Amino acid sequence: MEAFRFAVSIGYWDDPYLQHFVRLCKERKAPEINRGYFARVQGISQLIKAFLQKTKCHCQILNLGAGMDTTFWILKDQDLLPDKYFEVDFPLIVTRKVHSIRSRPLLSKPILELHSEDSLQGDGHMLDSKRYAIIGADLRDLPTLEEKLKKCNMNAQLPTLLVTECVLVYMTPEQSANLIRWAASSFETAMFISYEQVNMDDRFGQIMIENLRRRQCDLAGVEPCKSLESQKERFLSNGWETASAMNMMELYSRLPQAEVSRIESLEFLDELELLEQLMTHYCLCWATRGGSKLGLSEVTC
Repeated sequence: MEAFRFAVSIGYWDDPYLQHFVRLCKERKAPEINRGYFARVQGISQLIKAFLQKTKCHCQILNLGAGMDTTFWILKDQDLLPDKYFEVDFPLIVTRKVHSIRSRPLLSKPILELHSEDSLQGDGHMLDSKRYAIIGADLRDLPTLEEKLKKCNMNAQLPTLLVTECVLVYMTPEQSANLIRWAASSFETAMFISYEQVNMDDRFGQIMIENLRRRQCDLAGVEPCKSLESQKERFLSNGWETASAMNMMELYSRLPQAEVSRIESLEFLDELELLEQLMTHYCLCWATRGGSKLGLSEVTC
C-alpha cells in the first residue's frame, strides 16, 4: 500500500484516506508499475460499482485480506455504501488499522455517523459497527472466520460480494479452493472478484517468481495462475456458475481514453514493451452464482 500511496501522491487517482494509513514511500516506483496500480484500482472499482448497481446497494461486501484498503470510505463519499462492509486480515494488520481508525477522526467519524451508538465496539483485533466491521482472522481457518463474521452480523441471505487482491496466490491451491468453495456454499447470491498473477508459466512469469523468492516471498498458490482459463476453472470447479477473466493490458485498453491520456502524461514511459509484459502477467477474474433476477452474470469491466 506504500506504493499505492506514491501513485496517489503524484496524481494517478484520488484517495484522501490512504495517507492516514500508510507513510509515503521514499522510493520512486517505475512508471509502468504505477500504471499497473492505476489499472488495478480502476478495474476493481468498476466491478464493485457494477455489483452495487445491480443490487441497488442492498448487499454486503467482504474484503478478504484487505490490508490498508480505503474502499469503505470512498464508497461512503460516493453514496454507494452496501448494507454492511466487512474487512478481514491477519490480527497483526487489523490491530494497526483499528488503531489508525480510532485515533483519526477523519476515519472514525464516517463510521460513527452511520452507527446507532456513540462508541465503536471491539478490541484491538476487531471493530464492529452498523455498516462497517474489521476482523482479525486467518482465511485458512474457515470455521473461525465464519464464526467471527457472524458475530458481526454477516447476513448469508444478502447478495454478497467477496474481493481478494493478491491474496489467494499466497495460499496453497487446496486452501484457496476451500475458501472459494466456502464462499459459494455460504451465499445463495454472490460475486467473487480476484486480482492475481497470470501466465506464470512463461519466461517473464518465471523471472517474477524467482525475484519474489529472492526476497523470501514464496507464492504457494502459483499453480492456478497459469492462464486465464485456469483462473476461471478454479471458480467453476468450486461451486460458482459463471466465471470471466481479463488480463490487465486488455482492461487498460478498455479504460476511458481521456483518463488514460491524463495519467500517461504524469510520467514519461519509454519502455512500452515492459508495460505490456507486466500487465499481461496480472488479471482480474470475477465469478457469480445465483442472482439471475439481478443480472449478476452480465457484470463486466
